[in-house]
Amino acid sequence: MALLLKNAHCIDPQAGLDEVCEILIRDGKIVEVGHNLTMEKGVERDLGGKIVLPGLVDMHVHLREPGFEQKEDIASGTRAAAKGGFTAVCAMPNTLPVIDNAVGVEYVKARAAAVGKCRVHVAGACTQGLKGETLAEMGDMFNHGAVAFTDDGRGVQGAGMMRRVMDYASQFGVTVMAHCQDDDLVGEGQVNEGVASTRLGMLGWPAEGEELEIARDIALCRLTGCPLHIQHVTTARGLDMVRAAKAEGLPVTCEVTPHHLFLTEDAIGDDYNTSLKVNPPLRTAADAEALVAGVMDGTVDAIVTDHAPHTDWEKDREFELAPFGMIGLETSLSLVYTNLVATGKIGWDRVVELMSVRPNQILNVDTVSIAPGRTADLTVFDPSVEWEVTREALTSKSGNSGFLGARLTGRATDVYVGGYATLEDGVICE
Repeated sequence: MALLLKNAHCIDPQAGLDEVCEILIRDGKIVEVGHNLTMEKGVERDLGGKIVLPGLVDMHVHLREPGFEQKEDIASGTRAAAKGGFTAVCAMPNTLPVIDNAVGVEYVKARAAAVGKCRVHVAGACTQGLKGETLAEMGDMFNHGAVAFTDDGRGVQGAGMMRRVMDYASQFGVTVMAHCQDDDLVGEGQVNEGVASTRLGMLGWPAEGEELEIARDIALCRLTGCPLHIQHVTTARGLDMVRAAKAEGLPVTCEVTPHHLFLTEDAIGDDYNTSLKVNPPLRTAADAEALVAGVMDGTVDAIVTDHAPHTDWEKDREFELAPFGMIGLETSLSLVYTNLVATGKIGWDRVVELMSVRPNQILNVDTVSIAPGRTADLTVFDPSVEWEVTREALTSKSGNSGFLGARLTGRATDVYVGGYATLEDGVICE
């Protein structure tokens, strides 16, 4: 069946597109983009000037399946992704069991095909069980579709092991995604070391615990030639290291999260809101300003959510006992629009680069574009919608958002994956 999207404000810098036009889709592909298009048989949808973007990708998501389905699963996580406007996500491997072999990769792929509401790419672990002792079955996972490798959640602690990981991954041209955290230095840190840790009476998590491993991994990238992606950069110095590596011509990229862009350590008040306990921790206002500057000047390659759902009972504990992480799939695009686009800091072309084009390139998967012959993965966004982030407004199994109570502008209304609607008029398609 054909689908004709009318009165759509299409924005795609890859195609030189920024105008109201029509999109004709047939058999999962974009057939034509233009004006006064017609079709013999199919469905017409008038988007009333809403913004249409190449399908957005979140390259850092915890779907929690297998093993932690009480927090989230592939069905609920991809529903939340669709509700947030994403056509694809990349699932992290720190599940139970860890995705460190081909069986784990195939399991996630099969479950996503059966119950998913968006595409699911799979990142395999660097080391068996995320223990940092023995290489995971990287070649086998790559042959079964793993798009990247990471020991996300802890990081590879040993420099020698990280060198072997990067040597091995470079044979396949696959990106190693680095969670930069020096456990010896971070220790039992709970919040950013400095004003926040002193004010709250908590063990501090120094910025150097992140920056030392960013420096180490950039050096190993120089040594091995392996593409390196620094996950959730949080500090100004860390971003400067990435900027310098790029200037040197090294294959280094990085990502930031909305919570590190738009929240700081000052957000953690006397109520000790555990939804604000994240890994890495919320940093200073100066760090957040530096990250925003990095988004604006092109240093940052991707905005990701690091969507990390937890059950209410896990988060409703003393701050020291609660797990790290917050959810973000359903708020990310709205936060970016409210804080960056609507304020004039960046334009929609940069949003497409950060949340569609570059993530696909880093993961070595086909990029999407609003152009004839390309796969019809599309995100539709209504900038006129105003909404409040509440637990009831969220689709995820978990409610541990650090933005509960925030009033945001703009929200995804429709999502098309291969030409099929997974979200239509703000409602998940069953």
